[in-house]
Amino acid sequence: MSATTPKARIGFVGLGIMGQSMAGHLLAAGHALRVYNRSADKAKALVEQGAVWCDTPGVAAAGSDVVITMVGYPRDVEQVWLGEDGILAKAKDALLIDMTTSSPELAQRLAREAAARGCRALDAPVSGGDIGAREARLSVMVGGDAGAFAEALPFLQLMGKTIVHTGGPGTGQHTKMCNQVVIASTIMGVCEGLAYARSAGLDADVVLQCISGGAAGSFQLNVMGPKIVKGDFAPGFMIEHFLKDLSIALAEADRMYLQLPGAAQARQLYATLVERGHGRDGTQALSLLYGATA
Repeated sequence: MSATTPKARIGFVGLGIMGQSMAGHLLAAGHALRVYNRSADKAKALVEQGAVWCDTPGVAAAGSDVVITMVGYPRDVEQVWLGEDGILAKAKDALLIDMTTSSPELAQRLAREAAARGCRALDAPVSGGDIGAREARLSVMVGGDAGAFAEALPFLQLMGKTIVHTGGPGTGQHTKMCNQVVIASTIMGVCEGLAYARSAGLDADVVLQCISGGAAGSFQLNVMGPKIVKGDFAPGFMIEHFLKDLSIALAEADRMYLQLPGAAQARQLYATLVERGHGRDGTQALSLLYGATA
């Protein structure tokens, strides 16, 4: 079946904060959806809407034209792709898209393994958090073969707004690392600015109104800033996952003999929050360490 066929058979593995919404957009577009998640309860809503539950990633991949993964850590990607009951054990002539933020090296390995089994693989991590996933306006950074990218584009457009082919295998993950490095220093700046406002006795809401439309304006300031002021730490993106991303980025930087002091500082701060039990809070909980939250 061609990727441009209106109703492709899609296997979707990983139904977390973002994955549920992403899979839901594919189902709403009329695709036949097969789903797997370690916690079956997270698939309940999609199954009620017509998705088919699968007991393993391999079962989700078997007979699917496209298989998409959106899991937590590189070790999870390895398990669902390369495990005994994994995707590559069952997929046949399929387009395989990993949308997890993972390591560039692993992405390159998966591309080789997929090609050896007659499949096409793309690394396509995303940015935009739970809001972007819900509203189908994620930014998608896609590494892999240009032909496979063209094949994947109709599906990616159901989940994202900005979709860019970044180059060969692994480049999508490298681009996502650039994204996370920028966020790391930006969120620290937001917390510092709001801590300054609080210490100066300013109304933080008024400060946000003043500076959000100027040169300081950004997603981190305009979206996370109000949450910080309210003490709302509900996760759009969990600290433990951001800490994982920063560790990957800094490992890659070390390999390239590159120093990233902002990212290194952010990793240290987020590691402290994890030690204090905030690993499953949103990244905006960094404000706790700056006194930016009342």
